[in-house]
Amino acid sequence: MPAFHPSPNLSHPFTTALPVTNYTTTQTNSTLNPAAAAAANLVNDLLNKIPLPRWAIYTIFAAGALLILLCCLCICIKCCCKGKKKRRQKKNERINLKGLDGKTTSALVQPDVADIGYGSTKQRRGKLLYSLDYNAAESVLTVGIKKADGLKAMDLGGSSDPYAKVYTCPDKAKTFETKVFRSTLNPVFNEQFTFQISKAALLKSTAVMQIFDFNRFTKHNIMGELRVELCNVDWNHVIEEWKDLGDPAKFEDENLGEICFTLRYVPTASKLTVVVLEAKNLKSMDTGGSSVTDSYTPQKNPYVKVQLALDKRKWKKKKTSIKKKTLNPYYNESFTFDVTFEQIQRVNLVISVWDHDAMTRNDAMGKIFLGCDASGNQLRHWADMLSNPRRPVAQWHNLLSAEQVNSTLTLKRKIPLKNKLPF
Repeated sequence: MPAFHPSPNLSHPFTTALPVTNYTTTQTNSTLNPAAAAAANLVNDLLNKIPLPRWAIYTIFAAGALLILLCCLCICIKCCCKGKKKRRQKKNERINLKGLDGKTTSALVQPDVADIGYGSTKQRRGKLLYSLDYNAAESVLTVGIKKADGLKAMDLGGSSDPYAKVYTCPDKAKTFETKVFRSTLNPVFNEQFTFQISKAALLKSTAVMQIFDFNRFTKHNIMGELRVELCNVDWNHVIEEWKDLGDPAKFEDENLGEICFTLRYVPTASKLTVVVLEAKNLKSMDTGGSSVTDSYTPQKNPYVKVQLALDKRKWKKKKTSIKKKTLNPYYNESFTFDVTFEQIQRVNLVISVWDHDAMTRNDAMGKIFLGCDASGNQLRHWADMLSNPRRPVAQWHNLLSAEQVNSTLTLKRKIPLKNKLPF
């Protein structure tokens, strides 16, 4: 009987079963999720390549995640606060129409733009010694520019080239300039300038003294200014005093004329009616004898543009006829716009006077705007219209410069209509 030799593959049943079981399990797991296994192996290989212990790597990752989370949280808080501030501002500025009882809502009237401060930070601009004298018999105002001290250095070398400019407003008929002083912050001017002005006009005028830094090849920079209201001056003796120079005015106070129009709003019909009645004392800058005081025929051909802006975007517009060669045009022309009760709270009415020129571009002669974003007399007129539905409310308004109105109103660019897009 041949001897029995056990096969090397036939080992103990328990020893052979364990490897087979393990192999089968590994194959099953890798088959179920091969992508996860490959990603885990890749991450593990990358971590092994970093020459840091695992706890340090995990700490760095946790700190980075926490930092990103904190940044996102700060951005969210800032956006929320900004949104709340805007909503609060809008709520405070909007006129509440529910409480209108037919009376003039004087409580809604805000201060004029000129009364609002534009910041509290004040720079030292130096001081000016000036003099004022008025000869009532000859109706002559004499303004003396004596000297300045401690002016602001405008040049790179720590000096300036100052000169003074003098005029009166709102007339601003004449503007005088002193000579330029080179490389000094303490110039001695000793110059006098005379203005022909009546006593009645004197009490409504302001003497403006401005100090500029002369630049040969660029724009001259204003260093500071001094404004003296002449109605507050004691003319029994010559005034001579030092005063600190202030910040230059953002806009010049000019007499551009007045315009009269009526406003009428009918909520039930959603109709806003503007009747442009007349304008007077319009300012003319033509040299061919077109100012109010000239004896020649004015060359201005004024017309009025009536425009509505909805949500600070240009919306609807109409204009009057052109009146030839006059600075006191009479129109009495009516314009009606469809404006719903909800839109009237978001609408601004822009009234502007233009000089028509057949050969060149039309020039803006003056402008104002009314609405919930307006202030002063303009807001009062708008509030009176809303308080008295179906009744026309007339009022005269002083025209402002187009630059001042545009900077206050800040209209946005109009989005083109879908059918007018080039694509």
